[in-house]
Amino acid sequence: MNLTELFVGRFLLGLMLAGMLSLGAAVRAESEAVPLPPVQFSERTLANGLRVLLVEDHTSPTVAIQVAYHVGGKDDPPGRSGFAHLFEHLMFKGTANTKPETLDRLTEDVGGFNNAFTSEDITNYFEVVPSNYLETLLWAEADRLGSLVVDETNFKTERQVVIGEYDQRVLASPYGMLFELLDSKSYTVHPYRRGVIGNPAELNAATLEDVQNFHRTYYQPDNATLVVVGDFDPVQANRWIDQYFGAVPNNSRPIPRVSVVEPKQSVERRTTYYGANVPLPAVALVYHGPARSSPDRAALDVLENVLSQGQSARLYRTLVYEQQVASQVSSSADLREQPGLFVVYAILNAGKKPEQARALLDGEIAKLQQAPVPEAELAKAKTQLIAELVRGREQANDRATELVLATLVGGDPRQVNTALEEIQKLTAQDVQRVARQYLVPTNRTVIDYLPRAMPPAGPTKKERKSP
Repeated sequence: MNLTELFVGRFLLGLMLAGMLSLGAAVRAESEAVPLPPVQFSERTLANGLRVLLVEDHTSPTVAIQVAYHVGGKDDPPGRSGFAHLFEHLMFKGTANTKPETLDRLTEDVGGFNNAFTSEDITNYFEVVPSNYLETLLWAEADRLGSLVVDETNFKTERQVVIGEYDQRVLASPYGMLFELLDSKSYTVHPYRRGVIGNPAELNAATLEDVQNFHRTYYQPDNATLVVVGDFDPVQANRWIDQYFGAVPNNSRPIPRVSVVEPKQSVERRTTYYGANVPLPAVALVYHGPARSSPDRAALDVLENVLSQGQSARLYRTLVYEQQVASQVSSSADLREQPGLFVVYAILNAGKKPEQARALLDGEIAKLQQAPVPEAELAKAKTQLIAELVRGREQANDRATELVLATLVGGDPRQVNTALEEIQKLTAQDVQRVARQYLVPTNRTVIDYLPRAMPPAGPTKKERKSP
């Protein structure tokens, strides 16, 4: 045994002992009471259609404000991919009453912060400020809902920012294109295939009139949800909300909704991508999954955890430590408003081949399908997910985000109070069932993501026999 083998052996032994201790702790922890009180929220809808959710919490003298618009990457007009993302930037460029970047001054200058994100289904804007600035931020959010300036200058400036973001995150990043391929190669007709960040050629072909039409269509009160969590008087807060948001009119323009249904996949699809800046090969197995509102969501979260959460997870143990085929492994239950994906991927070590990684990934998935997860491993996964839930309730802004996602992506704000029970009641048979149902070859796309200099691989003996 050389020094490297001795080190690896001792490391693995230490890891196993640590894992055994953590599993024992996990079993004990699951049987104990979980400090996760329900999120007590009030809900109402203004006359103009704006949905309002309030959570009063005086544990900190701060308040989180979020305004989420029910428009994301899937809602981009055909041939205009990136419009939802573009507005994430334009919404900071000033209104009829304010200068550009006013939101920064109203938040950062009083010790708070602000930001926004765009997903496949929503665009969400948020701020956290001392609670005595709540009225100011409610006014500012209502103001940019009602009087945003969408002119040629702002459009062209922010279009270049979005295209620059694409260059940086997709083209310059060694594995940026891999994450674009997950959607574009897995969906054949659903607009999820276009992704979120945007297509530079389509953005460059867009006109100011295109962008203004998009804004008038989706940025209306009845397409928005306001969530406020924190230290406030609900009577006073509702008065301000009525005063500022209630005054914003709807333009009565119908809001298109995506009705395209991705056809059920019946055969495995394969694709190979060669990139000039890809340093090491990667392999991705992309399975179709259900929507976030599915009752299978919790079981898929546990499945993700068992496969790849931490260095004692199955994929990490097999591919990284034992076989040393990969340097990085991951899995993700990427569930959305409409049917999403379950993604498994590995970035390989130098000299390793995609077929080696695929065989190991398939082997670990097969184990999950053939036998229920041992009780101790299931308890560990559930404890980690419950701990994540508890940590996610500590900050007002995190609770506000959870409410936004439950309302607009999950379809029901009450989801925030059912997640704990759904995890606790899961059985090993539930996890085995979803592995058998979703993680099957006919339901997946296999992506080999390779350095340009890597020669094409021929099919393995086993693959040549596959139908």
